[in-house]
Amino acid sequence: MPDTASTVTVPPLPPLAIQAERLVELGVHELAGIPAEELRTFAEAAGRGDDGSLLAVHPDRVSASALAPLLRRDGKSGFVITDMPDVDLFAPCTVELPDAPLYLVAGLDRGDHMANWSPEEALPALTKENRTPLLLTEGIHWVLQQPTVLERNRCFMTIGSRLRKANGALDARTPAIWISNGTGRDGRERRNAPKVGWCWWGNRHTWLGFASATGREH
Repeated sequence: MPDTASTVTVPPLPPLAIQAERLVELGVHELAGIPAEELRTFAEAAGRGDDGSLLAVHPDRVSASALAPLLRRDGKSGFVITDMPDVDLFAPCTVELPDAPLYLVAGLDRGDHMANWSPEEALPALTKENRTPLLLTEGIHWVLQQPTVLERNRCFMTIGSRLRKANGALDARTPAIWISNGTGRDGRERRNAPKVGWCWWGNRHTWLGFASATGREH
């Protein structure tokens, strides 16, 4: 197993009411077909002192491809890499979601201590710690609410989302969110933009941790 890096404390999330307003401001409620007041009411009812949870919209209501362009960094919009046209087919795997359009994700951790681990190594370790890997849409929601959680050399994978092939086997790609260097097909104009892409199940990357949570609830 690779050596673990020291964990850096990430910036806290804003209160749920502010998170709700942020989603309304971005038009996420319209993409999801949820009235703005329903979003605000849910956040208010779920507040409970604002324990640092993330307000998330169920991936069945709003897709990763719809959310990614809402990401911003250095004035540049987020994007999905060109060789991931099937990004929205990456669905929850080994993850149970609340049966509701809106839910909370508690106990977020960027997984910096797992940098240079492979997804294959990280998933059983997270399970042993009673943690659940984030979905791609949850990871995007996190960066939408707290953009500074995405840092150069401290980005993260979201291995709760996997693509199951027609034969039932899991695709070897695992989704991640990082920052473009503006090389290759990304294009120079996208340098420093938030980027949704993938890495192989068995590969390690020194700059990618594994985002996870302690649980989800409606």
